[in-house]
Amino acid sequence: MEKAKVFFTDLHTSTKLPLVEKMKAVAKAAGIEQIDFKDKFTAIKMHFGEPGNLAFLRPNYAAGMAELVRSLGGKPFLTDANTLYSGGRSNAVDHLDSAMRNGFNRISAGCDVIIADGLKGTECRELPVEGGTYCKTAKIGAAIADSDVLIALSHFKGHEQTGFGGALKNMGMGCASVAGKLELHSSSKPVVKVENCRCCGICVKHCAHDAIHIEKTESANHAGKNIAAVIDYSKCVGCGQCVALCQYESAVLKDWDTSETLNGKIAEYTKAIIAGRPCFYVNFIVNVSPECDCWNHNDAAIVPDLGIAASFDPVALDQACADMVMAAPALPGSKLEKNHPHEHLCGEDKFHILHPDTNWQFGLEHAEKIGIGTRQYDLITI
Repeated sequence: MEKAKVFFTDLHTSTKLPLVEKMKAVAKAAGIEQIDFKDKFTAIKMHFGEPGNLAFLRPNYAAGMAELVRSLGGKPFLTDANTLYSGGRSNAVDHLDSAMRNGFNRISAGCDVIIADGLKGTECRELPVEGGTYCKTAKIGAAIADSDVLIALSHFKGHEQTGFGGALKNMGMGCASVAGKLELHSSSKPVVKVENCRCCGICVKHCAHDAIHIEKTESANHAGKNIAAVIDYSKCVGCGQCVALCQYESAVLKDWDTSETLNGKIAEYTKAIIAGRPCFYVNFIVNVSPECDCWNHNDAAIVPDLGIAASFDPVALDQACADMVMAAPALPGSKLEKNHPHEHLCGEDKFHILHPDTNWQFGLEHAEKIGIGTRQYDLITI
């Protein structure tokens, strides 16, 4: 397979070329105008940000992309699917409220927000996964599955289960309905390392499925004393929220369950989504937080803001962005630099350093294997 083209622009601006216009320029250079948008329902897939998290993409970018799509004759709408875990986006009412509070609405973005899988996450389409190893079908939010054109605006950042989140995760995980997210996570059920547990209760408080409780000793001498968090696997859906929230590395993935399965499933869901429709991808390598935007907080960025990249190939795009982050210096005071203060981290796999149990390369390898794209690319700076 020949190399894919990934187009990139840095974040330097001028009075004639502010950032939103640079986004449009890199999209045009990558060929977005080749898509037939005429009267096409165009889903602009993005993350509206969990309330309290400030690392999500600014709504100005959504407005700029919607404006570009309209100028090309399309009918744009902003969309995301509901979450599996509790929070501000687990149903359409709360999700729309969260989107509004974070600036995603008709006034700011110039187009409507539609929650892809409906009020309770049950409105989905089962799309076939051709040649899938992990999934035979993909359960995708109906509004996304029914769209004519799909554009992914993705915040490129670290992720505690997949290594990083970029175009593939925005598509494969983000477009999945609640049932689809359950299928994606179902083999990633965590365990509790008792020796690390402080019985702080944060995992109990935030488990949407009442699957965790604090076990207490029944011995005569220590009756009622907290021992550790315990997971009820008859209720656990494997969403990973306890893993992300635990500050003591107590809630972790099981030894036999690596991130390969999750990344493989995400690749296969992505293949199902992109089949039969034009798709275009833009990654923003800004506010590169160590964890995803799904929690109600975000830690300091691990590298400087780098720029905006666009391509028709999501595999090449994610690979290029990962390479740029690995080549960048670690920011002083970031979680990455604090944990490795005397190490030279330029050129190192920062995502694996942050999350040693993850393997993001496998996701790109599997995506390439099943025909989504290629990891080989030419980076063209404009």
